[in-house]
Amino acid sequence: MAVALMWEARAAEGRGSELLEWVRGQELSAPPLRRETLTAPGNRVLVITWWDATYDAELPELPEPDGGLVSRPPHRWRFESLGS
Repeated sequence: MAVALMWEARAAEGRGSELLEWVRGQELSAPPLRRETLTAPGNRVLVITWWDATYDAELPELPEPDGGLVSRPPHRWRFESLGS
């Protein structure tokens, strides 16, 4: 079974590149099957990690960025793959 964790944050005004650098520097306590980092207008950064795990498994996630780096708390979603 495959599970995808999605983490999305919006950087504080003018701090998009700092948030991207911060995200890229975050190590997880265990390596996912795959990790992808994306950006979007509005200083948004999205990280998707894929895991060989059940939907409710305890999995390492990105932490909350330090104060002032984001304009709101990160959003988090969990999805289960249904196959192709």
